[in-house]
Amino acid sequence: MEVKEILRKCDHTLLSQTATWAEIKAICDDGMKYHTASVCIPASYVKQAKEYVGDKLPICTVIGFPNGYDTTKAKCFEATDAVENGADEVDMVINLGWVKDKKWDALLSEIKAVKAACCGKLLKVIIETCLLTDEEKIKMCEIVSDSGADFIKTSTGFSTAGATFHDVELFAKHVKPGVRIKAAGGISSLEDAEKFIELGASRLGTSRVVKIVKKLEQEG
Repeated sequence: MEVKEILRKCDHTLLSQTATWAEIKAICDDGMKYHTASVCIPASYVKQAKEYVGDKLPICTVIGFPNGYDTTKAKCFEATDAVENGADEVDMVINLGWVKDKKWDALLSEIKAVKAACCGKLLKVIIETCLLTDEEKIKMCEIVSDSGADFIKTSTGFSTAGATFHDVELFAKHVKPGVRIKAAGGISSLEDAEKFIELGASRLGTSRVVKIVKKLEQEG
């Protein structure tokens, strides 16, 4: 697989708590240069970033992040606010306690509500696979498939582990047609990135792939 093809599937990500505008601007520059799928940045920078990139690069942000236990009303406000500020894509975190309590109807209702609040923009649903059993992951594949969301996503990158090949394979077997897969967290090589894509991921949440490509360019 060509490196350009991998880059086109990357949400070039910077979600550090200490991220500065200079750093956000730099990943926007990288995103435009390398034609990444988007840049994924904190909501507080969405308006500024959208004004900076215009239509040259989609802007993605996160809501209910990273723990997912905000109220549905709060998540919906965050989603609407992000879209009004120029976000093209929204990545939300589910309420993981609700998964443990088997509150399936509440989870479905919340995702549907956030999807509506996105006003037609892409919604990716982060289920934080490292904290769930395979049975819970399969159930979330069903719920996300029925919710109208566009993607199911493995991880925030802020918990105990990130994406695994096993989880992407599991998603690919259990999501319904039309639901895409995003692998995120800990993707540290081009080989791993390619493997995730081969297993069924159409997006990769990563801060490292662009850095690897830039390093290869510098090495000639």
